[in-house]
Amino acid sequence: MADDAEQQQTSNTVEEPLDLIRLSLDERIYVKMRNDRELRGRLHAYDQHLNMILGDVEETVTTVEIDEETYEEIYKVTAAAFHIFLCVCVLLSHTV
Repeated sequence: MADDAEQQQTSNTVEEPLDLIRLSLDERIYVKMRNDRELRGRLHAYDQHLNMILGDVEETVTTVEIDEETYEEIYKVTAAAFHIFLCVCVLLSHTV
């Protein structure tokens, strides 16, 4: 009985970044991507590279244009909806 409670407590703790993603399975999540892309959807699966399979996804892309006459920033938002979406995350790394 104590082992079950201890195992459940261990499985609900966040010690590494992937633990937070594991706890978010079957929950609605928000993913901020490059080039002002945002995804909101239900997390169905992921891997150690942070590739994700999301369901009921809403994608929002925000672009900024500069008006040549007034030099004002014009924000354009494009939205799309998908039933299933595969989010491939490319992690950029470099050595210093």
